[in-house]
Amino acid sequence: MIGMGLFLLRAAITGFALWVVTLVVPGISFVGGDTTLARIGIIFVVAVVFGLVNAIIKPVVQIISIPLYILTLGLIHVVINAFMLWITSWITEHTTHWGLVIDNFWWTAIWAAIVLSIVGWLLSLIVRAD
Repeated sequence: MIGMGLFLLRAAITGFALWVVTLVVPGISFVGGDTTLARIGIIFVVAVVFGLVNAIIKPVVQIISIPLYILTLGLIHVVINAFMLWITSWITEHTTHWGLVIDNFWWTAIWAAIVLSIVGWLLSLIVRAD
């Protein structure tokens, strides 16, 4: 039960961080949901999908890109995080017609990945302190 609670807390933190990203970075937004409750549900589902993408796809991409990590001194990590956001956007938008929409990979997704990392890190510090 503790594992499920931790998973839900992590998904809620990620969802909140994604919501903040949509407020800060132009070109990324959530679509769907007529009511506030429906919008919160969509944000939560997108956060869960993002978590699954990070758990399943990201390790494979990271292993394949080890030479790029060395070559770029780790800066490729930002591009990989942007790619994970892009995949999440593609999954939610093309399978359900609601979810996360990113209009441009190179600047929107890159900035979104940077902001998401910072906001997620700050939120995890706050939650860990409690």
